[in-house]
Amino acid sequence: MGVKIDVPSGSPFTIGNIPFGVISTRANPSLRCATAIGNYAIDLTVYCKRGHLSELGLDISFDNIFSQPTLNKFAVLPHAVRQGVRKKIIQDLDDAKVEEECLVSLDLITMHLPMQTGGFSDFYCSLEHCINASTSTPLAYWRTTGTAIPKNWFYAPSVYNSRVSSVIPSPQPLRRPRGVYFKDGDVPTYGHSQQLDYELEMGYFVSQPVAYGSKLDIATADKHIFGFVLLNDWSARDLQMFEMKPLGPFHGKGFATSISTWVVTMDALSPFRCSPKTEQDPSPFAHLTWPRKEDGAIDVSLRVTLLRRGKSYVLGTSNLKYLYWTPFQQITHHASAGCGLETGDLLGTGTISGDAIDDQGNKKELGCLYEVTQAGTRFFTLEDGTQMKYLEDEDEIVLEGWCKDGNGQTALGFGNCRGKLLPALED
Repeated sequence: MGVKIDVPSGSPFTIGNIPFGVISTRANPSLRCATAIGNYAIDLTVYCKRGHLSELGLDISFDNIFSQPTLNKFAVLPHAVRQGVRKKIIQDLDDAKVEEECLVSLDLITMHLPMQTGGFSDFYCSLEHCINASTSTPLAYWRTTGTAIPKNWFYAPSVYNSRVSSVIPSPQPLRRPRGVYFKDGDVPTYGHSQQLDYELEMGYFVSQPVAYGSKLDIATADKHIFGFVLLNDWSARDLQMFEMKPLGPFHGKGFATSISTWVVTMDALSPFRCSPKTEQDPSPFAHLTWPRKEDGAIDVSLRVTLLRRGKSYVLGTSNLKYLYWTPFQQITHHASAGCGLETGDLLGTGTISGDAIDDQGNKKELGCLYEVTQAGTRFFTLEDGTQMKYLEDEDEIVLEGWCKDGNGQTALGFGNCRGKLLPALED
């Protein structure tokens, strides 16, 4: 006999969501797969043992798949199979057929990294972020002179390979990194970073792999994305600036990347597909041209909050649909040289910024402190008058994301992605 589960108002884990993650509990420390509804996780190993998924009539051992410590074996299944599993869970919830034994309070679970990840690449694809990070020169001037944003940025998504070992699950803390930076302008100095920043991003995991030596048809790109998470690509700006020339960032961008732990599937996000905010000019190459304008992006509202000394400050908002180069174009470009993509590979969207302003005329959709403080050249004033440039030790950053229905109400959410900055290790 199942139970009826009430979903509290404002919960990110609605029946329209059904995200997937990996949990453990004190009572059962084994890592296994789960989904979430309201204030509960549904332990999918118990759900399978109750015979629910056998009703799908598939010759697939879901017991084995969901007993794994990652979601990879589930994510690699054909889209139609994963879609069928999600629909069955929703049907059983609607019909109150999910037994109480399957449920675990979210307060009693520990979340883990959802996927085994072999590759992590991070993009640089927000035009507004480029504008704010580069110059105040008008856009028309760049496109005719190329002085601030290189010409190639407008012809293909910019991306670099990052570190898998430093991808950590929310809410795991991180330490201020050490590295080499320029002190007093031009004196190379080794020590802990003085300019620690966050980046408001999203990430997405590869489902069906792309074989080495082959390429990806953009028309099927969305079928190779398992789902999305929130992603904070922590950045040490002083280390980053030291490393940028001649080869690009290393320690400045590779010491920690926090992700939220519930993966929101492409099926859950389907009702929120929309047109991208910005029309691309010049038009993209044929292999990067999404076949339809109306569903080339995803409408996900984003927010970043600072927790400092017991107080909470909203630092900015944004939206996934603002990206100049969309996730579908990003993943297609990534595969276009024949490198291959594996199930569980993680792709970061890059910092997502917008151009909205508040009542005082200040930009309010800035995705990092580097933008807010104009590369650390001015202070940012918080609501209570506190001034800041970069993050202090013990600061905590919280990213949130959600999708709204036609009435402006939260239809689903991603939970949050949080991380506290700890002091650097002593010498």
